[in-house]
Amino acid sequence: MSSFLRRLLASPVTYTRWLHLLLPGAAVSVWLFISTDTPWVPVVLAALVGLIPGMRLAEGVQAQLLLTPEQRGNPQATISAAPSTSWSERWRTSLWLEIRLVCAALAGMATVWLSATAVDLIRSALGAEPSADWFAAGLGSHWWAALLAPVPLVMLLAVVVSCGELITAAARWLLGPTPKQRMTALEERTEQLLERNRIARELHDSIGHALTVAVVQAGAARAAHDPEFTERALVAIEETGRDALDDLERVLRVLRESGPPSGQRPSLSEADRLLDSARGSGAKVDADVSGPLEQVPAPVSREGYRILQEALTNVLRHSGSVAVRVRITVADGRLELQVTNPLAGLTGAPGGGSGLRGIRERAALLGGSAKTGPHKGEWRVHASLPLHPIP
Repeated sequence: MSSFLRRLLASPVTYTRWLHLLLPGAAVSVWLFISTDTPWVPVVLAALVGLIPGMRLAEGVQAQLLLTPEQRGNPQATISAAPSTSWSERWRTSLWLEIRLVCAALAGMATVWLSATAVDLIRSALGAEPSADWFAAGLGSHWWAALLAPVPLVMLLAVVVSCGELITAAARWLLGPTPKQRMTALEERTEQLLERNRIARELHDSIGHALTVAVVQAGAARAAHDPEFTERALVAIEETGRDALDDLERVLRVLRESGPPSGQRPSLSEADRLLDSARGSGAKVDADVSGPLEQVPAPVSREGYRILQEALTNVLRHSGSVAVRVRITVADGRLELQVTNPLAGLTGAPGGGSGLRGIRERAALLGGSAKTGPHKGEWRVHASLPLHPIP
């Protein structure tokens, strides 16, 4: 019992809820000081004020701060902080204000009466005559009255905690998000997760490709002992690194939301850049491109570029300088992209990591499909994307 009381007394929310309960009492007391003959006016006024759309926002913010401070700023908070958008929400706000007045009256009377009783008991123990309070008046002046002084304080704590729980439950019920708001918040959360996954794939593909090319080129230059080859390798590393830095800056600017992206996102019309980079790293690339790449919709073209980038990165990382066949075809309303290379030259596990999973995810998000794995003695990456993806 003592540990329970210590937790209640040490918890800040106990006192913030108490403050929330007493605030309406202060406003009502001002009115009663002006006119004691019309105590019903605050009740009617609260019902009318609750119909103002902005009142729900004000009450929601106050309830979040004082009743559920641990949820402050949380998009999944059980008490919403938004203005009324329908008559249903306005009536619920009015009902909330009425319930708040009732709880404030109970908490206010309990605070005044129980605190006064505790003071009277202490005065009685000190030999002073108690006030006309019905509880302390019949005790007289006795030293043992001090032993009863904690009783009204414990009762006051119980009332404060009970009323705090009651008003918090009412706030969650009446000021909580509506089903429509919950659905909107869920959709926004889903969009955020999808965007984070997309950015993670972008960074993995772009930075992973740049680092792989740099490592392969640096290793080849060191082994070649040829100044001319070393010069070409350094140029390739520089160009690939510059492209990766552009991609990284664009993604970081999106994350900071500080402005538009610092450049256009790559598309399949720039596939030659990837093919030349792979050739410069020692791979023997045989490319066959057919169909109007410039007419491929931007989302499909961007994802196709990233799929090709990841496929070539896997070849360089796991197979090294091998023959690679690249086939890109635009026909019959689809983009077909295939990258194959011999399995015999593999030096690592091409199925490890998240790159291949990212390829399949990119294709699935566009309503297409992707297959990765051994095929007739070769390693194959094949993606089929519709030119009109799922919106």
